[in-house]
Amino acid sequence: MRPIKTFAVVLSIAALAATAAAAQEASLTVAFAGVKAHKGKMMGVLFDSQAAYDGKGEAVRAFAVAADGATIEERLPGLKPGRYAIRVFHDLDGDGKMGLNPFGIPTEPFAFSNDAKGMMGPASWDAAAFEVKAGDNVQTIHID
Repeated sequence: MRPIKTFAVVLSIAALAATAAAAQEASLTVAFAGVKAHKGKMMGVLFDSQAAYDGKGEAVRAFAVAADGATIEERLPGLKPGRYAIRVFHDLDGDGKMGLNPFGIPTEPFAFSNDAKGMMGPASWDAAAFEVKAGDNVQTIHID
């Protein structure tokens, strides 16, 4: 009889640990507003550190979502609460790369989380970073 009680206690502790872990999990819905052309895809990258955002590390997640309607959203589940930033561009021609002119200036719409703007380059981490808390979160990005 004793091994059964011990097993039940272990299962209860495991269930509590799983519940606590689930309570700390976050999801992020990235919503796009101001999209003028309903074709191609929104190509985005999610970062969880300034180093990664600045190209000295890996992104947490990359995503591509069809830009084929008035409502364009992508849900990113399974995140840890913390600070994140997003870079996104509207891949109008479907080649999977941001179009650039001969001077390196983007020819396809692009944007950053917090609707941050850059000066002669991408927006800074400080301007684009936002907090993701446990549970459901939404970040709306205006892109035109």
